[in-house]
Amino acid sequence: MTGRPKSEPDSRSIAIFDSGVGGLTVFREIARALPQESLIYLGDSARLPYGTKSAQTIERYALQAAGHLVAQNIKMLVVACNTATAFALPLLQARLEVPVIGVIGPGASAAVAVSRGTIGVIATEGTVRAGAYRKAIHDIDSSIEVIEQACPLFVALAEEGWANTHVAREVAEIYLTPLVDAGIDTLVLGCTHYPLLRSTIRHVAGDGITIVDSAETTARAVAAELTVQKAIASNGAGARRFQITDASERFSRIAAEFLESPMQEVELVSLG
Repeated sequence: MTGRPKSEPDSRSIAIFDSGVGGLTVFREIARALPQESLIYLGDSARLPYGTKSAQTIERYALQAAGHLVAQNIKMLVVACNTATAFALPLLQARLEVPVIGVIGPGASAAVAVSRGTIGVIATEGTVRAGAYRKAIHDIDSSIEVIEQACPLFVALAEEGWANTHVAREVAEIYLTPLVDAGIDTLVLGCTHYPLLRSTIRHVAGDGITIVDSAETTARAVAAELTVQKAIASNGAGARRFQITDASERFSRIAAEFLESPMQEVELVSLG
């Protein structure tokens, strides 16, 4: 943190980082919850998917992205990627001087708060392989049963705009039926793409299962941390900036669907 007097508004930006476009669901929720805050979004699309990379590679990519963003005088970094959170969050928190928030902790806490004992987690293969949600949930309550399911096709369905099609429903039935049959009472959307399929997931899961959206819970965690740090911006509309490492035209097309609004200018950047 800088030597800024704590009583003054903090106009520095919140940076939101993801391997591609999925983190825009987190960006959207933060923008809704904190419209006065300036936001920078960085999507490392040149090197996605992170879910198939080694832990060492993910850590290196995350450090490069963080360094790029910290150089822009940010006040907080949000790791809006479940895989990067699973493998690189402790390293980023140890290395950076600004607060770093991941998406797994807030989602796990919210799930434990509402669960009656059995939580399902749907995520990418990398996040499931890391067991990050299981660990986070058991750190809070070791008695809760956690059942994890990788749902890799959900990402492609979300990005192609097929989230509410019969194809998406059939895929969701294949992925979710084992969890429903196992008696889960709570379902964590453990990938930032998955909120776009929420209505399809709800249709398959049924009304008796509580759905926890890690994008919404992360936005609440960001607001709480800003309050603790006394780093809230002054009233007004915050600036919105978007940076991408590759395929800016495709990013703009998909982002318009994720953000439910026309896309602003996208800056192409290099992370080394």
